[in-house]
Amino acid sequence: MRSSGWVIAISRLLFLGLLLMLWWLASIHVSRNVIPSPLETALAAGRLWSEGRLAGALLASLGTYLGGFALAIAVALPLGIFMGAFGLLGRTLEIYVYALAATPRVAFIPLIIVLLGLGIEAKLFVVFLGAVMPIIINTYAGVRQADADLVEMARSTGAGRARIFRAVVLPGAVPYILAGLRIGATIGLINTVVAELYTAVSGLGGLLALYGNSFRMAEYFVVVLTLSAIGVVVTEILRLVETRLTRWSA
Repeated sequence: MRSSGWVIAISRLLFLGLLLMLWWLASIHVSRNVIPSPLETALAAGRLWSEGRLAGALLASLGTYLGGFALAIAVALPLGIFMGAFGLLGRTLEIYVYALAATPRVAFIPLIIVLLGLGIEAKLFVVFLGAVMPIIINTYAGVRQADADLVEMARSTGAGRARIFRAVVLPGAVPYILAGLRIGATIGLINTVVAELYTAVSGLGGLLALYGNSFRMAEYFVVVLTLSAIGVVVTEILRLVETRLTRWSA
């Protein structure tokens, strides 16, 4: 296991080096006003950090992102579990959940602004809308896909419904739930930028608009890479949590 982990780490570093080389080649053959070099981007990152712009925008975006994502988890996990545990409730609500999941969240932004204004409440709700649907759907699917043989074995030993649900159904649903969390985290990050662009312009989304409109591409790339780094960190944390929680099934 350890050797395979080292192989994966080295492979990722080699691929990162390849990406940096391709980026550098693209910056040579395309106008620097469009694609800055890795060095120019690194220097721009240093300037933005020393000026405090990047740190301030990062903190603002993280507050919006993590707040909206936490709200989505608090609502989606219980709802998905109840939908899976009670068949009638699940079959009643699933069509509306799927309909909302298929609706572009941007369509709700004008209504959200009218109801909640341009402040942090509107931003949190936009992030919440993006993250909540994948978590509900995956949690619901995970609870519904409980291993019938394990449930029957537990029932044959005299286990009650509550114990079966707690000891068999929920552990079996963990991979589905964590997959939903990872998808929700990704969509929530996208919606964070959308919220910051459509409401009061602030955070990393505000910097994207500022540097994109003024064609300051080195700074623009810094913000894009910062958003990518946030996504990688969050999904890797969730992947590690998944590894620990699903170790029992190995």
